[in-house]
Amino acid sequence: MSDPDSTAGPETDVDLDDLELSDAEQAALHELQLGIEHVYRAYGTLLEFHHELGHAMDRMGDAEDRLREAGHEEWADALRDEHLPAGAISDEWTFELVEEFSGEFLDEVDTFEEEVREELADGVDHVTERRQKRRLRDRAKDR
Repeated sequence: MSDPDSTAGPETDVDLDDLELSDAEQAALHELQLGIEHVYRAYGTLLEFHHELGHAMDRMGDAEDRLREAGHEEWADALRDEHLPAGAISDEWTFELVEEFSGEFLDEVDTFEEEVREELADGVDHVTERRQKRRLRDRAKDR
């Protein structure tokens, strides 16, 4: 193998110079990978939403108890019967949204990206960034 800085990384023996990847293919793969990263960020936001709504529901459960203690049975009953068991969206609870998102959409786009990356770049992840790292380190050595 040639210069160790020309390799794709410690997890692979692929030399970046050996990849038969056109500029257009590299750009497309890079955009796809950035898109996947944003999908993961959206998933994190969905998890945060799920947790925040869970905490909100816990507080509303406490409010039900306080309403009863204050003698407001009707409001406490309405909270218990109408609001606490309701779904967040179209009668689905947030855990169901999380499960559906991660079990379908996230898995599918992840698999798609892996297939494209395997075909175009021999499975090497972050080709653009790896090449940029190499260019910047080469430039620093040349000074």
